[in-house]
Amino acid sequence: MTPRYRTAFLDRDGTLNVKAPEGEYVTRPEDLRLLPGAAEAVRRLNQAGVFVVLVTNQRGIARGLLSLDAYARVMSRLADDLAAGGAHLDAVYMCPHKAASCGCRKPAPGLLLRAAREHPGIDLASAVTVGDAESDVLAGARAGTRTIRLSGQPVTTRADHLVPDLAAAVPLVLGGHRQVPVSSLPPASEG
Repeated sequence: MTPRYRTAFLDRDGTLNVKAPEGEYVTRPEDLRLLPGAAEAVRRLNQAGVFVVLVTNQRGIARGLLSLDAYARVMSRLADDLAAGGAHLDAVYMCPHKAASCGCRKPAPGLLLRAAREHPGIDLASAVTVGDAESDVLAGARAGTRTIRLSGQPVTTRADHLVPDLAAAVPLVLGGHRQVPVSSLPPASEG
C-alpha cells in the first residue's frame, strides 16, 4: 500500500510572489519578488511534512511573451528565494496553454490530477488547494480538495476558507479538516 501524505497545492503569482499587473507576466528572474511571509509559510509546511506542490497557469508562454527558458530561469529564482528562507517545493506543475484550450489550465483540475497520478501518495480528499483567484478554488474543488482563497478584502468565493495571505492559510492546511464554507454568498463566476 502506498503511504499517504498531506499535500498542499499552491498557486504561484499572487500566492508566493507578487503578481504582475493585469495583462502582464513575470518574465525575468529579477521581476520575481516573494510576498512577505511566503518563504516562512512554505518552510512551516515543509517542517510539518506537507508535500508542497506548485500548480501555475503560465499563459504568457502560449502568447509568446515568455519562453520556456525564461520560465525556467524565473522558477530557478523562486527556488533560490524559497531556499534562502529554508523552504522548498516538492513538485511543480505548469500549464503553458491559452484559456479554454486544454484540461490542465485552472480552473480545470488537470494539473492537480496529474500530480496525484505521478505521486500516488497524494490523497486528493485530504489535500488543500491555496490560491488568490477563483480559478484556483475551482480547480481544487473539481479535483476533490479543500480550498483556501487568499484575499486582503472580502470577495465572493466558493472556497472553504478566505484568509488574507499564505501565512494565515498554514494553520488551516495543517488542521486537515473540512469546514463550512466562509459564507453563503452566491456562487462565484469562473475566472
